[in-house]
Amino acid sequence: MHFFFVPTSSSSSPSQANTSSFSLLFLAPSQIPENLCKLPAKIHIGTHGISGQSFLTHPPCSSKNTSLCAVVDRSSSGVSSQQKEFANGEGEGDESNTEGVLVVRRPLLENSDKESSEEEGKKYPARIDAGLSNIAKKMPMFEPERSESSSSSSAAAAARAQEKPLAVNLDLSLYRAKVLARNFRYKDAEKILEKCIAYWPEDGRPYVALGKILSKQSKLADARIVYEKGCQATQGENAYIWQCWAVLEKKLGNVRRARELFDAATVADKKHVAAWHGWANLEIKQGNISKARNLLAKGLKFCGRNEYIYQTLALLEAKAGRYEQARYLFKQATICNSKSCASWLAWAQLEIQQERYPAARKLFERAVQASPKNRFAWHVWGVFEAGVGNVERGRKLLKIGHALNPRDPVLLQSLGLLEYKHSSANLARALLRRASELDPRHQPVWIAWGWMEWKEGNTTTARELYQRALSIDANTESASRCLQAWGVLEQRAGNLSAARRLFRSSLNINSQSYVTWMTWAQLEEDQGDSERAEEIRNLYFQQRTEVVDDASWVTGFLDIIDPALDTVKRLLNFGQNNDNTRLTTTLRNMGGTKASQSNQQTESSVGREDTETGSGFNLDAFLREKLSLDPLKLDVNLDSKRLERFTRGRA
Repeated sequence: MHFFFVPTSSSSSPSQANTSSFSLLFLAPSQIPENLCKLPAKIHIGTHGISGQSFLTHPPCSSKNTSLCAVVDRSSSGVSSQQKEFANGEGEGDESNTEGVLVVRRPLLENSDKESSEEEGKKYPARIDAGLSNIAKKMPMFEPERSESSSSSSAAAAARAQEKPLAVNLDLSLYRAKVLARNFRYKDAEKILEKCIAYWPEDGRPYVALGKILSKQSKLADARIVYEKGCQATQGENAYIWQCWAVLEKKLGNVRRARELFDAATVADKKHVAAWHGWANLEIKQGNISKARNLLAKGLKFCGRNEYIYQTLALLEAKAGRYEQARYLFKQATICNSKSCASWLAWAQLEIQQERYPAARKLFERAVQASPKNRFAWHVWGVFEAGVGNVERGRKLLKIGHALNPRDPVLLQSLGLLEYKHSSANLARALLRRASELDPRHQPVWIAWGWMEWKEGNTTTARELYQRALSIDANTESASRCLQAWGVLEQRAGNLSAARRLFRSSLNINSQSYVTWMTWAQLEEDQGDSERAEEIRNLYFQQRTEVVDDASWVTGFLDIIDPALDTVKRLLNFGQNNDNTRLTTTLRNMGGTKASQSNQQTESSVGREDTETGSGFNLDAFLREKLSLDPLKLDVNLDSKRLERFTRGRA
């Protein structure tokens, strides 16, 4: 195969001929005229920026060797006659045969006949013409700057690839962000989580953590954007993001949107128990009890035994008046997790409702043993003891809770109200002020403080405190209670029009508040407008949410719990026949087959009414051994300097 350069320019001037471009022409050896390979010729080749050089062709090519030739059309190239002369006068006689065609052949790879037989067949490059060597030196074979820039860019890309930390750093960063958020350093935590999202966009945990931090700061719109981006980045396969987003929409009051998101969470992972439980709570709040039960049953079916589902079902049973079924479900919750403080507390509240105080006290003891530093356990127990007349014990329990949780405002709030009722208003005012400093965004503290000032006759101060509570958030249930209390204040002060507006505003937030409706009706009746009062009462009964609940759901639900137990079927039959004695016996038998020995002892102690007030639980010894607290040094420190350590992050 032979290669030929054919000019593509049609210019006739010599200057333009130097810049003519050539195209390659491929010819087979049989297609080349014989006279083209016989004549050595000299040709002038012009390039941009390089003066013309003369090259001498080598001996004619053969069909066995492939050569590269340049074919030039004189009529179109306009090369001068001086440039077309043959070197050393050779080939003058054959000029007519080669007119219009000049042949240039590159150096060939020659086989050396003088080498030994061992090196036969090995090719060596021929000597390059001096002129061609000079041109090669002048040609820009590579560009250092461009090459350097490309190498630097590739190095930068490699560096960026190496910048991504190891996967273990994600766990460390998430833990650090959690600690910062716990200390109220939200900005620093947000920066860490944003870096985690940049490095690991496919992981759902940074989105969940960042959304929760933004929600704590009431940046709900930003939290929604974070959850939406997280669902897109994880391609909708992360149930935790869907569930957190649904809880956010539920908090904002978008019930339909929350249902859709809970449904998406269960589709992404049908074993995600928080999605089933959260969706059921949403339906309970909307009054759809049957729907809530079905969702909780599906949660047990797909996720297995779970203390939160059992606890919610037990509360539904207690609300419906089926107390034995409720106790059985509470027991199942404690069997699933004996360290679940919430289950023990909910069970204790059921016993308080039934006025079984010794049993409730034993359950409170189990709750604090299961979670010694749980603030809810100490708070509910302390309020219970104060409510039944054990003021000193209640005060001690609240102080223990505050010593274990010095940043919790609820414990100080209850302690302040207890001191106001049984001690002095000044001490109560100091405790409430301390609680408001611990968490300025906790509405119940401001409401309780305003109520106390109203009772003390400080109406102006009470109004300011109520207004401060509403400035935090005017769309919560706490805001509804605040408006109702403020309405009562204005009613007692004689501002009836203001009281009516406040009652109406409270009902706009929570239309199911029986107290607000009846207070407003009483106001109208006191003013002699009995017809208006009756109209308000009728409005309450017309708009209230009717909760329809029956015991028929238990058939399918308890089959999901343990379909192998024959006692379940007996339980269903007894429940429908209202045979409470046989039902209690059946429940105890079931508890004996499933519970551990410790749980059996608890059930037996809770199941019977005791006349004694003590249970053998030594509270002081428990404080010393388990919590390292001195029972004699539980007074609340009201020093503001000590408080700065806990409120620095909040500021």
